[in-house]
Amino acid sequence: MNDASPLAFTNEPHAAPMSAADRESLLVNPGFGRVFTDHMVTIRYAEDKGWHDARVHARAPLQLDPATAVLHYAQEIFEGLKAYRLEDGGAALFRADANARRFAESARRMAMAPLPEELFLESCRQLVSIDRDWIPSSEGGALYLRPFMIASEVFLGVKPASEYLYMVIASSVGAYFKGGAPAVTLWVSQDYSRAGAGGTGAAKCGGNYAASLVAQAEAIREGCDQVVFLDAAERRWVEELGGMNMFFVMEDGSLLTPPLNGSILPGITRDSLITLARAEGLTVREERYAMDQWRADAESGRLREAFACGTAAVVTPVGRVRSPDFDFTIGNGGPGVVSARLKAALVDIQRGFAPDPHGWVERLF
Repeated sequence: MNDASPLAFTNEPHAAPMSAADRESLLVNPGFGRVFTDHMVTIRYAEDKGWHDARVHARAPLQLDPATAVLHYAQEIFEGLKAYRLEDGGAALFRADANARRFAESARRMAMAPLPEELFLESCRQLVSIDRDWIPSSEGGALYLRPFMIASEVFLGVKPASEYLYMVIASSVGAYFKGGAPAVTLWVSQDYSRAGAGGTGAAKCGGNYAASLVAQAEAIREGCDQVVFLDAAERRWVEELGGMNMFFVMEDGSLLTPPLNGSILPGITRDSLITLARAEGLTVREERYAMDQWRADAESGRLREAFACGTAAVVTPVGRVRSPDFDFTIGNGGPGVVSARLKAALVDIQRGFAPDPHGWVERLF
């Protein structure tokens, strides 16, 4: 089958789905990434067949040969997006087309077979449709979708695999940070880098996150919530957190965010906030920002707010920044006016409370 051809999905509903009562008890306080729905999507790829065998079926463990390529050579990519409950009981996806494009770009960077974007979108629609009752109706709740792909060919040898398994699972989620996190404290990593020029920093692959975990563990030991990484070459320029992009709000109301340079993930929430800020008439500069300048601007008051952003946490204010050499507070150490306004504007579009002039929302039912 030609890779660009649409595939018909085989729908195999779960023979024994969770009872409504048990499901509702889980949705009262789902946390993040712990409560999973009844179903999953799988699609297979082989060089001689292209993409084939698209199925929606009961969520189940995978059975992998010990020589499956992903276990040895880390050919793996993933995405994260949300389905939101609308006021009338319907549901919508937010900028899923952007996730589809980024997924294909990540695949190309990792020498994997790119999944056609329409097939990515349809897989998400199919899963949300069959597991629609798992979307929390609580404030801040959503159905988090995790599309991912692994090299499934069985072999030992350093080369791109010729077979891949694409999957989508879903998790009912609440707030990413416990207690809603009015503001987080960041630890500046001095010994570790997330990615470097020519590396995989712009791809959403598991290896980037694995490499960040030792620094994140260090941050937790130091009483911080997240780690912020500097560039790999000079250890001077602010890049991003382990899983979120950074923004800085200056005293003149302008915003600054580190530029996409190949080592920073092109966040969809980042792009959305830039668009919303500029629509409000705010100046947004994509410029390098040095760590020593960040500290100086915070201490002088030139920097009024800082926040991190991503699909999971949306917009998270940064109140304090620490390292072995310094410890400083940003503004009043809590949420800022600009970050709160941008978050509200974004969430209102995602949940259908406000008009969507950018065509970002796709209503599913």
